[in-house]
Amino acid sequence: MSYIFRSDRVAIGERVVCRRRFDDTFSDVIGHVIALDPLTIRPQEVGGYPSDLPAVEIPEEQIYVVKKLSPRRIRNSDIRHVETAYAKAFPGTDHRWSTDGQWLMRAGDGITERSHSVTPLGRAAGFTALPLDEITAFYQSHDLPVRLHIPERIGKAAEQVVGLDGWELGPEILVMTRVLRDLPSVPANGFSVSIDAQPDDDWLELYHFRGEKLPVDALRALYDEIDGTMAFARLRNAEGQTVAITRATITESTDETTWLGYSAVEVAEDFRRRGLGTLLGAEVLAWGARQGAEKAYLQVISTNEAGIALYDKLGFIEHHRHRYALKR
Repeated sequence: MSYIFRSDRVAIGERVVCRRRFDDTFSDVIGHVIALDPLTIRPQEVGGYPSDLPAVEIPEEQIYVVKKLSPRRIRNSDIRHVETAYAKAFPGTDHRWSTDGQWLMRAGDGITERSHSVTPLGRAAGFTALPLDEITAFYQSHDLPVRLHIPERIGKAAEQVVGLDGWELGPEILVMTRVLRDLPSVPANGFSVSIDAQPDDDWLELYHFRGEKLPVDALRALYDEIDGTMAFARLRNAEGQTVAITRATITESTDETTWLGYSAVEVAEDFRRRGLGTLLGAEVLAWGARQGAEKAYLQVISTNEAGIALYDKLGFIEHHRHRYALKR
C-alpha cells in the first residue's frame, strides 16, 4: 500500500480495506465504514458500491492496518485516461516524452505544478524505473527544478524516489470526476455568464493560484499551448462587474473519451458564500456537454472542505488522488 496517499483519519461512510491478522495469517475486509468504535465495515458490492450485506465488526486486536480507498473501484487505466486528458490541458511551454516513452516531461516557466512536472502516462510507467537522469537534464535545460507528478498506483516508480532525502512533497490532491448527464440547474438570480476564448485583464486580475498572483505574460504563454479547446468563463453582476471566474478545457484521453476540465475557480471576496461558485460551475458543465464532452474532471486539495462540498453539489465524486514532489 502507498505511504503517501490517504493517510488521514478514517471517517464513517468511507470505503476502506482493513487487513486483519490471525496469528500468522491475514485476511482483508473491503467495504464501507459504518462505525468506528469498534471498527465496523459493511462489505462492498461489485465495483466498490455500498451494499446491504451483513456488517463485519473487527476487534482492535485483529487490526493490522486500515487504508482508505477511493469511493469506487478504479482501474489503473482509468487513472491514466483522466491524467492524459489533464496533461493535454496543461502541456507547459515545452513538453516531450522520455526516451522510453513512459513519462511526459513538461516545463512551464515554473508556473503552477500542472504545467511544470513530469507525469507517468505510458502503460509501463508503473513497472519500469524512473528515468531520473533524463528528467533532470530536461529541467536543467530550462533552468528549472525537477518536479514529479505522482498519481496513485501508476506513479509507484516516483514514490520510491521521493522517499529519499532532498524532495519536498506537496499536499494530497483529489481528482474528482462526473458523467455529463443529468446536470444540475442553478437559478441565475440576476447574474449573467459569458464564456470566451481568451482571458481578458479582468479575468486575469481575479485569478490566483493557491492564494498567489501569477505573472500575466507567463500565464498567457501557457494558455497558448493547449492540445484541445479552451475557454474562460465568468460571472457578472447587474453592474457588469466580474465576480467569479473559472477556466474550462476540452481534451481527449487515450481511450478517445472527450473530457471537460474544470479549474481556476475564483469568487471575488465580497461575493463569496452566495452560491456563485455553484452557479458558475453548473453553467460550465452545461457548456462542456454542448461541446461534446462526455465526462468532466477537476482537482482540489484534500483539506479544502469548502471546495469539496461545492464539487459534491455539482455531482463530482473522488476518482483518485495525486501529489507533486519538488527537488530543490
